[in-house]
Amino acid sequence: MFEHDEFTNKPIFDESGRLIPRVNCRFTTLNCGDDDFAIACMKSNLHYGKNRSRGDVKSHHYIISFDPRDGIENGLTVDKAQELGEQFCREHFAGHQAIVCTHSDGHNHSGNIHCHIVINSLRIANVPLLPYMDRPADTRAGCKHRCTEAAMNYFRAEVMEMCQREGLHQIVLLGGSGERVTEGEYWTKRRGQAELSDSGKPTKFETDKEKLRKIIRSALSSANDFDEFAELLSQQGVTVKQSRGRLSYLTSDRTKPITARRLGDDFDLPAINAVFEQKSRQLARNGEQGVSSRPSILKRLQGAKNAKIDTYHDSISHMIDVTPDKGARFEHWAKVFNLKQSAKSLAELEKYGFQSLEDLQNAIAIAKADERNCREKLKAVETELYGKKGLQKRVLAYANTRSIRDEYKALKSDRAREKFRKQHESEFIIMESAQKYFKEHGVTKIPSYKTLQTEIEQLTSQQNDLYEELNEKRSEVKRLKTIKDNIERTLHEESNKIKNKDYEI
Repeated sequence: MFEHDEFTNKPIFDESGRLIPRVNCRFTTLNCGDDDFAIACMKSNLHYGKNRSRGDVKSHHYIISFDPRDGIENGLTVDKAQELGEQFCREHFAGHQAIVCTHSDGHNHSGNIHCHIVINSLRIANVPLLPYMDRPADTRAGCKHRCTEAAMNYFRAEVMEMCQREGLHQIVLLGGSGERVTEGEYWTKRRGQAELSDSGKPTKFETDKEKLRKIIRSALSSANDFDEFAELLSQQGVTVKQSRGRLSYLTSDRTKPITARRLGDDFDLPAINAVFEQKSRQLARNGEQGVSSRPSILKRLQGAKNAKIDTYHDSISHMIDVTPDKGARFEHWAKVFNLKQSAKSLAELEKYGFQSLEDLQNAIAIAKADERNCREKLKAVETELYGKKGLQKRVLAYANTRSIRDEYKALKSDRAREKFRKQHESEFIIMESAQKYFKEHGVTKIPSYKTLQTEIEQLTSQQNDLYEELNEKRSEVKRLKTIKDNIERTLHEESNKIKNKDYEI
């Protein structure tokens, strides 16, 4: 409701010390009765005995952000966006207490109208079964909302349908992002640019990821195959690694590589291979030495529509339910989407070399076993790392009491020792606690702090590598499951078509 500093996120006050209201805000609460949102949520939580623990997920925050051009070209107003947000909330979050807030601009007046929807995770009324729900508890009062991947895909499809229905600019929400900018990178760039502006330098600030993207684009525009691409990157101090169909890039100033997924889909293996395939096709057509293909590659990397390549051809999503009640446009879009996912799944089945669904099921079992083994290794490393950090903490605490121990040993009489102990009771408690820890864990020789720090850094590096490996194995299991589900659904639909087909004699 009030203006905040863009970097510190602290409220801004006027000359009188009062908060400055934000311009053009709309607020509405739903299913809260006469209470405000916070009080209504607390009452419901007490009634059902939910959301009492500190670690409980107490709310879910969804944001519908409209294209900045909608306000100018399509007449989108704050009131209209608030109305659409309330309608979306009533339809998809029925049974939840909610607050809907619409702002006329983005953070620090960036210009796009957007609507916040915050719901209490607890459901206070029974609701009908929606397509993304897969458990009876998803419809019952007293149970909690689950934000699953299926739910997010369903909400994204609904937002796309809503924008089409209202004649607003359409943003493809179910595809990947060619250049993915995280919130941390966004704020790093904003702060860096602010510092450059304050110093009077007209230079444009670039994050480390932006610089890496430029190096990759430059190498990609010059290379004709992956080996040449890797060689050009190596000359720039970047090492490209390939693991289980995914790429990561390691710069000379880092110890941990940056995965292509964090840079964007344009920098992952499917997009890289698509560029090389296009180059090879154009070389075959023109019979030239690769010079002719370069302009089209540069245009594609600069976002030219006429040379756009489908960089998401390797991403596979679950097929969705085609429901005619959502309109003809959505039904047509859903059918095309399902056909694409079915074709991709069959292509992947052939790519993996599977002859039947049993082979695919066996591959899923093997992938799950690999994931479990990786998780067990990660758990062992984390346990050892936790122990090393605990030992390091006690070693440091024990070392800080060295002067007290030396003074205590220098005292001759018991009376002087007793008096000294009372004066430094807290230090003695810390010392004895550390000694007890050493005895319980069988530490006969106390290691140095630097030695433990070296071991902790090595274990942390192993932990990071295992985290990355585990994420890759999870993605592989998820990918195989998606392929299996899509193929089973395709076979089921084809079987139903054959059963329902009428023959005329």
